[in-house]
Amino acid sequence: MNLGVVFALLGAAVAVLFSGCGSAIGVGIAGQAASGVVTEDPGKFAKVLIMQLLPGTQGIYGLLVGFIVLSKFGLLGGGAPEIAFSTGLCALAACLPVGIVGLVSGKFQGKTSAAAIGIIAKKPEQFGKAMLFPAMVETYAILSLLISILAVNAL
Repeated sequence: MNLGVVFALLGAAVAVLFSGCGSAIGVGIAGQAASGVVTEDPGKFAKVLIMQLLPGTQGIYGLLVGFIVLSKFGLLGGGAPEIAFSTGLCALAACLPVGIVGLVSGKFQGKTSAAAIGIIAKKPEQFGKAMLFPAMVETYAILSLLISILAVNAL
C-alpha cells in the first residue's frame, strides 16, 4: 500500500467533506429563515434565495481543491501512481485550510445570511447593505481557498 496516495486522497476528501458540510449547514440555516419570509411575502423570493445561496460557495471551494489534488497527482485516471509519503502528507496539510475554514465559515455565513434575510423581510430596499454582512464571512473562505490552492500547487 502506498501511504502517499492514501494521504493525498484523504486531503481531497477533507477538503470536499468539511467544506461541503459547512455549506449544507449554512444553506440550511439560511433556508429556514428564507422560508418564513417567503411564506409572508412571496415577492421577496429572489432576494432571499440569493442570501440562502451565499453559504453554498464553501462547498464549491472544497470541491475545486479536491479536484486540483486528484488531478495534480494523477488520481483521476483510475491508476495508482506512486506518491511519496511526505508528499501525500503535505497534500493533506494543504487541504486542511479550505476544509476547516469552509466548515466553520459556511455555518457562520448561514447564520449571518439568516440575519440578513431578516433585514430583507422588514426593509427589502436595504438588500445591498444586507448582503455585505454575509459577504464579509465569505472573505475568509476565499482566503482559505487561496492558501490551499497555493499549497497544493507548490507540491
